[in-house]
Parts: sequence; C-alpha cells; structure tokens
Amino acid sequence: MAKETGRKLIAQNKKARHDYHIIDTYECGLVLTGTEVKSLRQGRASLVDGFAQLDGGEAWLHNVHIPEYTQGTWTNHSARRKRKMLLHRAEIDKLIGKTQETGHTLVPLSLYFKDGRAKVEIALAKGKKDYDKRQTLREKQDRREADRAISAARRRQRARG
Repeated sequence: MAKETGRKLIAQNKKARHDYHIIDTYECGLVLTGTEVKSLRQGRASLVDGFAQLDGGEAWLHNVHIPEYTQGTWTNHSARRKRKMLLHRAEIDKLIGKTQETGHTLVPLSLYFKDGRAKVEIALAKGKKDYDKRQTLREKQDRREADRAISAARRRQRARG
C-alpha cells in the first residue's frame, strides 16, 4: 500500500469561528486506538461540543465524538472518551499561561489526516458577546452585498460594450 501524502479533512467546527475570536492556532497530534483511526478513515467525527484542556502539563481533547467502528468487536472504543493531544513542552507552557487569562479557552477547529497521521487543529480563543456575533454577521452580509453589486455592474458593462 502506498504511503498517504497531503491533507484529508475529516471534520470541521464552523460554529467555533462564529462563537469565538480566534487568537492563535496550533496543530496537534492525537493518541488514538485502532478502532478510532478506522472510524476516522471512514470520515466519521464531530467536533461540535469539543474543547481542549490542559491538565498536569498535558493537553487533553474532551467531548469530540468519534463513533464506534462498525466492524469493531470488544476492542471498540467509547465514542466520547478524552484523548491525549501531542504538543511540544514549550507550546503547552505557553498555552497554560494564556488560558489562565479570563475568557480564554481552547477549541478544536478541524480534525484531519496529514501524511497518514491524525491531527487536530486547536485554537486559543476568546468568547464573543452576542453583539459581536451580530456585528460579524452584518459585516459578512455587507461584504456579500457589495460583491453582488460589483459583479452586477460588471455584467451590465459587458452587455453594453
């Protein structure tokens, strides 16, 4: 079997970018069991309720749902167990300092395979208030309307000339 190269996305947490201001992102390896890897290879996972926590100098990923492998036997994993993330010591120390600040948290943004290895992209984030979310939506809507107006003007100009 040929060695995998490149990046294959498994799951993405789009809601995280809506609910949080992303300050910094980190790529982490994951410690997984065999049935978890097989389930991920089928493209099945959910990051919706997931969060990361630093405990005793180690990084842990909580509440990420990786469903049981269908052909698994008694060796199957539990779907929402906590999983260890692999980070460099300096990164963990830096994150411990940053998460001590009020309002800062670690959220998973995406889960993917990179060169055949399961990786998770986590973000140091600060929660948005409701008015921030509304403002972000308004900016997005305004940008979309401006793009529409520009493309409509270009179409009219092409039709004339």
